[in-house]
Amino acid sequence: MSGETRVVPTLQPPRTLDPQDWTELRAQGHRMLDDMIDYVAGIRDRPVWQPMSQATRQRFRSRLPHAPTDLAEVYRDFSELVVPHATGNVHPGFMGWVHGGGTVVGMLAEMLAAGLNANLGGRDHAPIEVEREVVDWTRQLFGFPQGASGLFVTGTSMANLMAVLVARRAALGAAVRNAGVGEAGRSLRAYTSKAAHGCIAKAMDISGLGSDALRSIAVDAAHRIDIAALRAAVAADRAAGLHPFLVVASAGTVDIGAIDDLAGIAELCRSEGLWFHVDGAFGALAMLSPELAPRLDGIARADSIALDFHKWGQVPYDAGFLLVRDGDKHRDAFAAPAAYLRRETRGLAAGAEWPCDLGPDLSRGFRALKTWFTLRTFGTDALGAVIARSCELARYLQQRVRDEPELELLAPVNLNIVCFRYRCQDADAVNGAVVADLHESGLAAPSTTMLEGRLAIRAAIVNHRTDMRDIDRLIAAVLAFGRRRTEGLAPLIDVDAPPLSP
Repeated sequence: MSGETRVVPTLQPPRTLDPQDWTELRAQGHRMLDDMIDYVAGIRDRPVWQPMSQATRQRFRSRLPHAPTDLAEVYRDFSELVVPHATGNVHPGFMGWVHGGGTVVGMLAEMLAAGLNANLGGRDHAPIEVEREVVDWTRQLFGFPQGASGLFVTGTSMANLMAVLVARRAALGAAVRNAGVGEAGRSLRAYTSKAAHGCIAKAMDISGLGSDALRSIAVDAAHRIDIAALRAAVAADRAAGLHPFLVVASAGTVDIGAIDDLAGIAELCRSEGLWFHVDGAFGALAMLSPELAPRLDGIARADSIALDFHKWGQVPYDAGFLLVRDGDKHRDAFAAPAAYLRRETRGLAAGAEWPCDLGPDLSRGFRALKTWFTLRTFGTDALGAVIARSCELARYLQQRVRDEPELELLAPVNLNIVCFRYRCQDADAVNGAVVADLHESGLAAPSTTMLEGRLAIRAAIVNHRTDMRDIDRLIAAVLAFGRRRTEGLAPLIDVDAPPLSP
């Protein structure tokens, strides 16, 4: 209309988070890359781990930064405050909690993935094809049929939860996703061994079925699930009017690395009509080793497998994975059509199946790239040899323990985990102190566990850098600290890890 004044909005001047000086950023970036490569190359010159001082910890208690800080200063703080106090699993002396050691190849791939900044929730772009290729490689590795599906997730804890949800949907039908578990869901029962990881009970809790719906089955002398006891528990629950629906087997238990009789469980699940899931957090990748793969006989008959490429696969954290035999059942559990996720026949929104149809996440990072780089760069033969070597080192550690009268072996060595301790009075307290001494010395970093009421030093050999000298160093340190503790002396600990930058 004539006579009206048109209001033009005032815009802020153009602003970007890209650098004003690309040359300066490039130089700083090259320095960071070189420093991290030097860090890994010289990792043996550093302690495995060292505690933070209170002064260092206080440096992480600052106020929200409103003003910018020069990148070089931020990096300096990273070098001085973070690097010397990392977990230590890059170090060959790290033998706790089944952490993989990673590789520089994986680190570089992670940098490339960050540069692309791809969201792998869906749409038609090459990163999705990379993930699909790794899914198919994994399908081939485990002998799953065409039509199997897979998805990268944070880790096996999430993959196990998702497997419970897929099995729950298969047992209760489509209504469970709208109406909840209802009366039928409250009668469902799942089964796993007493040696299974605690994330299985947690998955039952989160799924709405409740941890009480998980039956904990006794294990045999080899720490494998007792199949006769499992069969009896299923029969008893059926007789009580309950509905068994899921068995979770372990391929590498958390305490000692035991592998359940997967073929026997597969047969039981087939005859009873139960979903057969394998928690193979690290042990499933023994399939990469021709020497070890026969121990996983029966895994190809599983309905789903959870595993971590960031453990024995040596991919940098995190790279968990869920593989499901029946892709349709996998999709049934998670696919949720929405207008803003409409699939087209052309353009970036093309593609019939997106990864978000297979899990809870729409926003997903490019975890597949570092796995793709690792598998292609090293090949499965080399990765399998590394896995077999870690088991050889475990047998060497087992023999070293047997050769030392002051030490005792507490469990059979199945794969790469050795549980032992220093013989003495008040052994639980002494061995707990010895492990803490080891950590604070920076010499080695095993963990602890309880086996039949006794505290064990637990050495999990996962890192591809670990060799016999690291085993010998661990034994020598356990003996030295054990003797000092039993003599009532404090350990002699002197640790100093240099930062990346001077």
